[in-house]
Amino acid sequence: ESALRKLASKGADVIFGVGFMFTDDVKQVARDFPDQKFACIDYALKSGEQLPPNMVALKFKEEEGSCLVGAIAGLLTKTHTVGFIGGMKIPLIKKFEAGYQAGVRMVNPTARVLVGYAGVTGEAFKNPGKGKELALSQFGQGADIIFHASGSTGLGLFEAAREKVKLAIGVDSDQHAEAPGVVLTSMVKRVDVAVLETIRAVFEKRFQSGVKEFGLATDGVGYVFDDRNRALISASVIERVEAIKKDIVAGKVKVPST
Repeated sequence: ESALRKLASKGADVIFGVGFMFTDDVKQVARDFPDQKFACIDYALKSGEQLPPNMVALKFKEEEGSCLVGAIAGLLTKTHTVGFIGGMKIPLIKKFEAGYQAGVRMVNPTARVLVGYAGVTGEAFKNPGKGKELALSQFGQGADIIFHASGSTGLGLFEAAREKVKLAIGVDSDQHAEAPGVVLTSMVKRVDVAVLETIRAVFEKRFQSGVKEFGLATDGVGYVFDDRNRALISASVIERVEAIKKDIVAGKVKVPST
């Protein structure tokens, strides 16, 4: 909280807290500095909660991006078994799991989806040892592709995938560099899009408090397909995934988030 206060007292026009851990702090500091604007990425909203008029909660439709990487996994698995590793078991991470499971099943209804979580505290996002243990267990049960939403715990997944010559799906940003040739794709969360849009709104005097959600329709989430992973994903797979994306954007397909 002190870092947020320091920025506010220096007169910053707009101040961002990055991550759900900032939920209470951003709200409190926003109340104490009503003349400045505040934003919290992945704000943990309580039901019926009113935000201060100078604050915006920036949220993402992680389930939509996860659905697309789930479809890629469902189309490419040779064992008809894929995996998911979550960090802390909280509603935010359940959105990744729910979307992924839905995507796998859309294209491969009989596929098995193995699920493991690293823990129930914030430590679950920084435990590569546990990530590797979960990944080796899932690979041992026949999974050939595993998606993670677990912070640095996922580094253990990449290590296990390298050892077992299997595939991993990265999260939040393009994680190709963590394990070239092993990372099939990544589910990207465009925090840059959300931040830039918020800054623009402040400077163009159209800032509105409340909750702003970024999904496939606003380029807030997506998946990586470029020269670095093109050899791993065929054109027909991308065609199918893009068709699903189109249906989600058009509202024809509703991706579950729980």
